Amino acid sequence: MVFRSLLVAIKAAAMNLLAIGAAYGIMALALSGGWFGQLIGIHEATPIPVWTPMMMFALLFGLSMDYEVFLLSRIREEHLRTGDNATAVADGMARTGRVISAAAAIMVTVFGAFMLNDAVLMKVIGLGLATAVLLDATLVRMVLVPSTMELLGDRNWWIPRWLDRVLPHVDIEGGHENTPATATPSAVDPGPDPDRFGTSDLQASPDEDHLDPAA
Repeated sequence: MVFRSLLVAIKAAAMNLLAIGAAYGIMALALSGGWFGQLIGIHEATPIPVWTPMMMFALLFGLSMDYEVFLLSRIREEHLRTGDNATAVADGMARTGRVISAAAAIMVTVFGAFMLNDAVLMKVIGLGLATAVLLDATLVRMVLVPSTMELLGDRNWWIPRWLDRVLPHVDIEGGHENTPATATPSAVDPGPDPDRFGTSDLQASPDEDHLDPAA
């Protein structure tokens, strides 16, 4: 609803599945007990509970969409301002790249600390989460997303007419609202300002207020 685009939503879902699939592959390789598993202390093939992949999918999907929305919000804002897709992608990357990288570095460090635990389940969960966030913030958000948006051009913001009529128009930035300020007249006329006209000008002349008795 916010980005008014069908391709952006499909691309975001595909990119999230790519990062999550890579995390599942790394986890499977470690759980097989080969040379890679021995690096983190898994010396033989070890099963994990069935709820682990689903829990990781929920966590990684939330983190991936957080980075995606943060990046696309800036790109969309620049596209509405300039109307140039290439400039919008470049400016959006320049403004959000450092923030996404810093946030991802924090999460990779936290999840990587899970691998120091003696429990195999905690090791694997930490490995999978750290791998997915690292790939999502580097390969996906910094390379694949801007490159695909650059290649698609203005088609990034295409939406069918029937869907555009159905979806409500949501403006999270508030940049298109036209709310001119209206002056509110005072209910009571304060009268002339003494500081502007001077005290002598406001005082009535004796000749105007009183008649000359000799006249």
